[in-house]
Amino acid sequence: MVRLFKHYVPNAVLLLGLLDFVLLLLAAEAGWQVRAWQIGMAPDHPATRIPQLLSFAVPLQLAMVAVGAYGPGALHSVRFAVSRLLVAVSLGILFLSVIFFLVPAITFWRSNLFYAMLLALGGLVALRIAARGTIGGEALRRRVVVLGAGPRAARIERLAARNGANFVVAGFVAMGDTHAPAVDGAVPRGAIDNLADHVTTLRATEVVLAIEERRNALPLQDLLRVKTTGVSVSEIFSFLERETGRIDLQSVNPSWLIFSDGFSSGRFLSTIAKRAFDIVASLIVLALTFPVIAIAAIAVVLESSGPAFYRQRRVGLYNEPFDIVKLRSMRQDAEVGGKAVWAEKRDPRVTRVGRFIRTVRIDELPQCWSVLKGDMSFVGPRPERPQFVAELERELPYYAERHMVKPGITGWAQINYPYGASVEDARNKLEYDLYYAKNYSPFLDLLILLQTLRVVLWPEGAR
Repeated sequence: MVRLFKHYVPNAVLLLGLLDFVLLLLAAEAGWQVRAWQIGMAPDHPATRIPQLLSFAVPLQLAMVAVGAYGPGALHSVRFAVSRLLVAVSLGILFLSVIFFLVPAITFWRSNLFYAMLLALGGLVALRIAARGTIGGEALRRRVVVLGAGPRAARIERLAARNGANFVVAGFVAMGDTHAPAVDGAVPRGAIDNLADHVTTLRATEVVLAIEERRNALPLQDLLRVKTTGVSVSEIFSFLERETGRIDLQSVNPSWLIFSDGFSSGRFLSTIAKRAFDIVASLIVLALTFPVIAIAAIAVVLESSGPAFYRQRRVGLYNEPFDIVKLRSMRQDAEVGGKAVWAEKRDPRVTRVGRFIRTVRIDELPQCWSVLKGDMSFVGPRPERPQFVAELERELPYYAERHMVKPGITGWAQINYPYGASVEDARNKLEYDLYYAKNYSPFLDLLILLQTLRVVLWPEGAR
């Protein structure tokens, strides 16, 4: 995997993205050439059309990222990939139409765009059909040797078997753990004369330390020899963070969180930029969606008695409470006595209008007011209610650490995990929230904002 701005990108995704970008540029140029040939225009050098080529390729690629065209499903299923590409091209047409209306000087004419779009769609589909045995296959996956044969090693084995895994396990080495072996085929350390030679023979590019009992069991000499052969050595905590995009609460310890890279305080410029973006974006969103919010509010009032909007206390940055404004999606008597209750799947308290506005996330739009005031950001952990926070801080380790960053309307947990409605759901979402807090960057914010569109178009877990 390649680390871009503190976020890990799989090799297959990066390679496919680069190929797509080149293909989009070629499609844009070919579309221009076709139209020039039709009208008898003498072609000039492509360098004179760089702004037009980029104005075509960049919006389309961003649309592909937004709809999940680079997710695990798209890398392993041509049918899934084609369906996402069709949606991405449709969104791309809308983006290009807006650009053509606002800045016509940097875009092609509509006839050029028509040919370029057809060529791009055909080329993108053909690329995925031609590369389906390579992109997402074992050829681009790292080969890993796991030191350990206990439950931690079994965790890595299960991770390697999932769809979209970025590595394959070349072998397990039992390091004399007191735990019973949890994986099959592990080679005892005593049966290996030279661990570095063993790793090289297996053509491994990484060794992962997954020993259960670290005391008096850390093979320093072995690890040093492996390292000097050019093979990378990773702790299981860092390995799981990189491969899953989350901080694994089952294995992590406080010392790793303290000494590992992350939670950087040098964010002054990025914090200012993020706040400026929040102000501008919240004003734009509120202005553009005001008619939608107004229509939804009228529908809420017509279906059930009570106000269209309601305030709810949430916990924000540094555990400071604040109030958010949301469109009411439940009955007025949903919480008797004001007692907070987890939302259930197909919750009977949700009205028909409420179910719709929850599914398409319209009920979240008034929270832009909290963003404008500075209580929230567009991107960050979901703010929870004080009653739930008190319970979760007792049940889950490191839960308080998620409040070291400003809460958001959307976030890394929201785009990677369905709506949470239990302590176990909160545990899974906390792992994503800690990853975001540890690896925050404007690049990760941009990725989350783009992928939020995927969650809106294909809602999962909305309650």
